[in-house]
Amino acid sequence: MNTGIGGTFQCGYNTSIINAPTKAVQSFINQTWTERYNTEISSQVLTLLWSTIVSIFTLGGLVGASVGGTLAIRFGRKGTLLFNNTFALLAAFFMGLSYPSSTFELLIVGRFLTGVNAGIAICVQPMYIGEIAPRALRGAMAMGTSIFITGGILTGQVIGLNELLGKEEYWPILLSTVCIPAIMQLLTLPWFPESPRYLLIDRGDDVACKKALMWFHGPDKYHGEKEDIERERVSAGGIKPKKPWELFTDTSLRWQLLTLVVIHMSQQLNGINAIYFYADYVFTQAGIPAAKIPYATVGTGACECITALTCGLLIESLGRRALIIGGYFLMSVCCVCFTIALTFQESSPWVPYLSMMCVFAFILSFGLGPGGVTNILTTELFTQTSRPAAYMIGGSINWIAFFFIGMIFPFIVNGLKQYCFLVFLVVCCLVATYIFFVVPETKNKTFLEIQSEFQSRKKLIAANGTEGPLLSTPI
Repeated sequence: MNTGIGGTFQCGYNTSIINAPTKAVQSFINQTWTERYNTEISSQVLTLLWSTIVSIFTLGGLVGASVGGTLAIRFGRKGTLLFNNTFALLAAFFMGLSYPSSTFELLIVGRFLTGVNAGIAICVQPMYIGEIAPRALRGAMAMGTSIFITGGILTGQVIGLNELLGKEEYWPILLSTVCIPAIMQLLTLPWFPESPRYLLIDRGDDVACKKALMWFHGPDKYHGEKEDIERERVSAGGIKPKKPWELFTDTSLRWQLLTLVVIHMSQQLNGINAIYFYADYVFTQAGIPAAKIPYATVGTGACECITALTCGLLIESLGRRALIIGGYFLMSVCCVCFTIALTFQESSPWVPYLSMMCVFAFILSFGLGPGGVTNILTTELFTQTSRPAAYMIGGSINWIAFFFIGMIFPFIVNGLKQYCFLVFLVVCCLVATYIFFVVPETKNKTFLEIQSEFQSRKKLIAANGTEGPLLSTPI
């Protein structure tokens, strides 16, 4: 919990928290501009400044993801998570100071720093959890990443309600609350050991590794984990951690890297952002009063959070493949149903309620599959020497796709209207097909065993000259 509250929780929290004070911050910018230049700000400039405040978070996330793996190698997983809180504290300071100093530019600086914090966290936290978790519980524990992201989104939605900090005069306090999770982590995480895999494979510190394993697994049950780490260290053969560009030139990692690109890009391009975009319209059509729509939006956040928890309970019994393929399949069905429902939205009074069902069904499907499993696969598909670089690549792709969909999505909606979900239908179907034929089941396997399955595929291709599916473990 201490890794998540100051880690990926911040990513989800800062994604949703900015929605509540939209009008209040725009009013503050207008007031500040008038005081400085003795003229009201134009609507175009106001929109540009507000868009910058919102979207600079994405740029910060890209920067954070780009350096997260390097920091994790240099300072360790735990050390990087602790250092990362500096960005959150600085962001809270700048955003809180913006109102009394009448400097809206500080909001841009603060949002950029929250993005850096989120980018590093979403890179390093799942790496840390995946490395300290027992093999049999690795999937369930790694689901903490998604649980805290969705928990952060839900918390941001709740705190942004008018009954709490959503009132206009409270927005500086609201944006400064990013310091609270950071302080909580700084108080709790120092009591936990560093990743044993990092200590032994990267640092060569056998004594510290043993102490950490005993702390995590107990003095009587750590030997099996120690043997797995020793085998991985022997396999690494003194190889230093790889740089991101070295992964692209390593033919032994070709399929793992391609899978990484596919699952991270599709996580942003599968339509989940479109669903949230259409949610307010669907709720309005269903007859929900405008003043009550924020509460319905909280319902979508709660839905995604509950699904992440459910995925954590199912992932060790059903496996990764069943959840992520099933999730994309259900999302494909929802895309079809939602397109039909939006097309005939005004033809019958019950159709808007069908649209509402599609919204929640899509969110449930996303949380059950792609939203939960993607980060776990990033941990499991790579060994110690290539994992930090893999997280840097995956995180960067995720943030670039996030920015890309934010830029072009309004044009897609304006051009295709409700038929934009047919584009997302194609994406979901293609990704599900790719995973079915390429990605093996990783449940309850060591990192070396997973690597060995990909190597076996490469040898099979070399022997047969064809690229058959890798289905070592059935769904």
